[in-house]
Amino acid sequence: METKGKYYITTAIAYTSGKPHIGNVSDPVLADCIARFKRMQGYDVFFQTGTDEHGKKNEQKAKAQGISPKEFVDKTAAQVKEQFDLMNLSYNKFIRTTDEYHEKEVQKIFKKLYEQGDIYKGAYEGLYCDECESFLTESQLVDGKCPDCGRVPRPEKEEAYFFKMSNYTQRLIDHINSHPDFIQPVSRRNEMMNNFLLPGLQDLCVSRTSIKWGVPVDFDPEHVVYVWLDALTNYITGIGYHCGGESEPLFQEYWPAALHVIGKDITRFHTIYWPIFLMALGLPLPKQVFGHPWLLMDGSKMSKSAGNVIYADDLVDIFDVDAVRYYILRELPFENDGNITWDLINERTNSDLANVLGNLVNRTVSMINKYFGGKVEDCKVSAPEDEDLRATVAACRDKVAKEMERLHTADALTELFGLFKRCNKYIDETAPWVLAKDTFKYARLSTVLYNLADSITTGASLLFPFMPDTSVSILRQLGTVPLPWDLLDKNGNYPASGGKVTESPEILFERQDIKDISKKLEEKYGAPAPSQEEMQRKVELHRQIQGVAKINIQDFAAIDLRVAKIIDCQPVKRAKKLLKLSLDDGTGVIRTVASGIAPWYKPEDLAGRHIILVSNLEPATLCGVESQGMILAADAGDGVSVIFVDGIPAGSKVR
Repeated sequence: METKGKYYITTAIAYTSGKPHIGNVSDPVLADCIARFKRMQGYDVFFQTGTDEHGKKNEQKAKAQGISPKEFVDKTAAQVKEQFDLMNLSYNKFIRTTDEYHEKEVQKIFKKLYEQGDIYKGAYEGLYCDECESFLTESQLVDGKCPDCGRVPRPEKEEAYFFKMSNYTQRLIDHINSHPDFIQPVSRRNEMMNNFLLPGLQDLCVSRTSIKWGVPVDFDPEHVVYVWLDALTNYITGIGYHCGGESEPLFQEYWPAALHVIGKDITRFHTIYWPIFLMALGLPLPKQVFGHPWLLMDGSKMSKSAGNVIYADDLVDIFDVDAVRYYILRELPFENDGNITWDLINERTNSDLANVLGNLVNRTVSMINKYFGGKVEDCKVSAPEDEDLRATVAACRDKVAKEMERLHTADALTELFGLFKRCNKYIDETAPWVLAKDTFKYARLSTVLYNLADSITTGASLLFPFMPDTSVSILRQLGTVPLPWDLLDKNGNYPASGGKVTESPEILFERQDIKDISKKLEEKYGAPAPSQEEMQRKVELHRQIQGVAKINIQDFAAIDLRVAKIIDCQPVKRAKKLLKLSLDDGTGVIRTVASGIAPWYKPEDLAGRHIILVSNLEPATLCGVESQGMILAADAGDGVSVIFVDGIPAGSKVR
């Protein structure tokens, strides 16, 4: 098929402060679906993703772990890539902002902008959000907090370089007004215009002196390039942009980007700062920026500190890759936030994937084997009920394409699964098992089964961008291949000469009960899937104590903290993360505690160490071990560090 043109799509690069949760992974899954769909339509697609690795948070976390920042980001970047690869992403390029070629281009870009007068040296005094690594003004705060993450910014003062945003503000306003689809959805565009651009932009701080982990400003090495100027330029450096020289053919062919896929919380950086940087460099702006909504955990933003995160690998272990991809693409709406819980993804998998799709494929392949020895043939004995099925099939491609053009993946899947539901209805209408009782109706039965195989082939071909492995499995079971784009709006594409289905149909998706899922998680991690009520309780508690916990002395006095000596430590069978600790807490009675620290500590490293024990915690049974308390440990970013108090006698009270 002749190419329809170049299509460059990117994701926001993932910050390497730790393992990404499923909300972070939803961004590249969404971009991957769009990239695959565009390839299927005939576009020459280049899909780039990667990691954002500089900045103060990573510098601090590396220091806490006693390693260099580069060692820290090497480890976390590998985790990010592992999670992305797990989700079967088809990216062409994975960029890291610590790549040498990227850092050199960032230095050249900074120098060019300085020499042409867009950047000047000054001093910054104001508010800074450590979580977002973002400078803020009082007018940008919401109830005294960062508008993006909700944390309280702190005062900051240091020498810095600034970018003159006012040089390009009106030009950007004019561009947005003349390109109404530039920012999607419309609500994000209105937010950017009304809250930032129209009130007037302040000059942007683009360097730091208080941190060292960043790209040095080569003509003023006391400064490092502010992380956002460094990170945003990955979209051009990754495809061969050379500042002040001739860029590589890849850049010349693919820039400007067709689409930046980002989370809604960083829309300001991608639709205000990034376009202005490009204007200053004399480069065309990307054609579109999609600030997609968040995937919430039971109605609340995911947060490790709130304890309400789910990771992609945990979900894949229970449901498989395509079920997780389907849930993300089906439940992440275009404008409003989506929602995920263990219960919800299980319900969606059972209803849509097991019942509608899996049952359809299984019944069809089984009947073709049972009645015709696996052979599919169109005997062209039609009936009125065939027409509506054929019309549904013929219309499906363009309906799905219309929704994908609007970036509505959930609506596109609704259209596609409408085809699968129509196939199931067709089975009920034609009742093949009744036709099979009359040998004179075998030609009609053969036609019915051909129509089903033909229709499912179209649906499975369209399913590929959303669920690649499932699409391949369905087509293999049907004994056919993916259909090219120009045949997907037509009927009769299954080999009329008589293809053969697989002898034994495979179960695409197993139905599961939430109790079984909890049991699997408990066996693997030592803890069942939390209920929605328990998750919400954690979130509400986190909201109440975010920042400084508001408790009184009586509340604290109710917690019995004491020093205990680890006298024995053993792994727990069927629980990779649990260790069974036998503790001497000074009472003369040996206490057993199950602790999820196995990924970071070996049993032989713990025997004889002194730790802090929460001794009056209500007992809980984890993988058959009654845990009579909890030991204190710190979240060290990418891992857990047990708080050791060697030298303090067992039984000592901690006050």
